[in-house]
Amino acid sequence: MKIKTYKTSEINPCREASKITATILDELNDLITVGITTDEIDNYCLDRIKKLGGSPAPLFYRGFPKSTCTSLNRVICHGIPSKDRRLEEGDILNVDVTTIIDGWHGDSSRMYKVGNISVKAQNLCNITHSCLIESLNIIKVGSPISLIGKKIEEIAHFNNFSVVRDFCGHGVGLNFHENPSILHYYDKDYDNVKFVDGMIFTVEPMINAGKYHSKILNDGWTAVTKDKTLSAQYEHTVYINGDKIEILTESPNGIFYN
Repeated sequence: MKIKTYKTSEINPCREASKITATILDELNDLITVGITTDEIDNYCLDRIKKLGGSPAPLFYRGFPKSTCTSLNRVICHGIPSKDRRLEEGDILNVDVTTIIDGWHGDSSRMYKVGNISVKAQNLCNITHSCLIESLNIIKVGSPISLIGKKIEEIAHFNNFSVVRDFCGHGVGLNFHENPSILHYYDKDYDNVKFVDGMIFTVEPMINAGKYHSKILNDGWTAVTKDKTLSAQYEHTVYINGDKIEILTESPNGIFYN
């Protein structure tokens, strides 16, 4: 498998795109509340991306109709923003934003709590966030990429949650999706695929409160849990810079997780 790598000197537009993405996700903490629609959230993100000098990667990507993905409660990923559903007390929502600057992509997503949420929903968000952060901590040049999935499964299964298998992280940079796939579950075939200096990629575990099985709704995009249980996801874009792992989409205000 050929893995694309990038020199530190060339990725400043990727850093900028990632910073814009993270800035907007920070801002959503004050926007997301009971009564707002996911379409209004999407419009806000589109407006802010444009004002900050970027463009939204998801818009019209393979026919996707909106600028962001908004995945609510049992939606695993790729939820389409809608005017028809207003957020309600107790909802959990993932918003996935990818900004393009000069052809470079910065991709990240976070969970947002709407009012007071259930203990189970809070625990699911907590563990999903831990899956992301703990897996980032083990990245090292020369180590197998399979360690990501092994660590995520270890944390999720210990807490009686499951790891979605139908979607994964990916290389990113001058393309929205590049090699390699970053699986969030252990696959021995990836023991022989190693992290290399100069990689840019996403880690974005999707963790279900029930079983890991998913299905796609009739819109052709929205992935939901088959057993109708809750799902959560957090995502970062990271860059391997020698012996340093840079989280490009780190929150400018230190509020990535809440």
